Amino acid sequence: MFSKELISKFEGTPTPFYYYDMALLRRTLDTLSKATAKYGYNMHYAVKANANPVILKTISDYGFGADCVSGNEVLKAIECGFNPSKVVFAGVGKSDKEINDALAHDIFCFNCESVQEIQVINQLASQCGKIARIALRLNPGIDAHTNKCINTGLEDSKFGINFNLLDQVVKEVMVLSNIKLIGLHYHIGSQILDLEPYRLLCQRSNEMQQKLQLLGLNLPEINLGGGLGVDYINPDQNPIPDFEKLLDTIHENLDVKEGQRVHFEFGRAVVAQCGTMIARTLYTKKASKTTFAIVDAGFNDLIRPALYGSYHKIENLSSVSEAEDVYDVVGPICESTDVFAQGYQMPLTQRGDLIAFRSAGAYGEIMASRYNLRDLAKAYFFD
Repeated sequence: MFSKELISKFEGTPTPFYYYDMALLRRTLDTLSKATAKYGYNMHYAVKANANPVILKTISDYGFGADCVSGNEVLKAIECGFNPSKVVFAGVGKSDKEINDALAHDIFCFNCESVQEIQVINQLASQCGKIARIALRLNPGIDAHTNKCINTGLEDSKFGINFNLLDQVVKEVMVLSNIKLIGLHYHIGSQILDLEPYRLLCQRSNEMQQKLQLLGLNLPEINLGGGLGVDYINPDQNPIPDFEKLLDTIHENLDVKEGQRVHFEFGRAVVAQCGTMIARTLYTKKASKTTFAIVDAGFNDLIRPALYGSYHKIENLSSVSEAEDVYDVVGPICESTDVFAQGYQMPLTQRGDLIAFRSAGAYGEIMASRYNLRDLAKAYFFD
């Protein structure tokens, strides 16, 4: 992954920083583009995974749409080249300002998560003389078998509308004069590696369509969300997710009516593997039972391990030692949770060694903060 020439460039770069392999990003986008074209599916990149303008502009050049979960994401996506006619806006708590901004740009669709939200959108659309296109985000009651913090399709989740309420919600929506119901939307979770939840989602979507047909409705859009996972353990062996296998599964199980369009919202699967966080070892020290490798990046730079207990492959790029030791790899933040890995085996590590945290292209830079008044790490792009 990292050549000696590239590592030599890292040596002279202030750390921590985010490194992006743009050639890998484009290969991923090429693969995704081919997979979606096979069945004529529509792709909206989930902006929340990484909103760096260089990344966004590269993705928008492929003609994909954008999946946004805040008003600022909507504005940033459009600024970076995404066509508003391919922008979808989800989220349980859209503010009036965010809704008005999205209406002003005539985005493709609001993915709506409550009746009250739809009523507010109707009122605001009426005030500006617009018709708002919406999809109902339904909560299908499916366990995605992923981390509980990112499992969003269960019945008690804050997301979506309970599928048992579909008939009632449709009847309430259909009388709103500034709302046009165009589709159904689902998103059952993130970092999903088992395709069975997607099969179940297709079955549930088929059931929902049957319900709508009884109400005399045939909606033109079905959005199955995203959530496809990546290989955090072996990023070099599996740098690009198997998009085609997933979409083949969808094609085999989803009942698509004539004229209907199918949409997806991949984020992590697109950008995770092209990004790496590079840090430098500040100190090593021994406690009674633990050896610490203290690096100059903290959970303010990569929060996933502290927030979710998530795994990132860690590599010492500087060490040439064949001997290894077991380390707790930690950062400088004044919190005991500032830990990247415990009991992690890697080559003997010393002050000044460069440390790579792999698969950090998704939910790395975008979730960074200035906690402890630390500087935000810079991003660099390499081909």
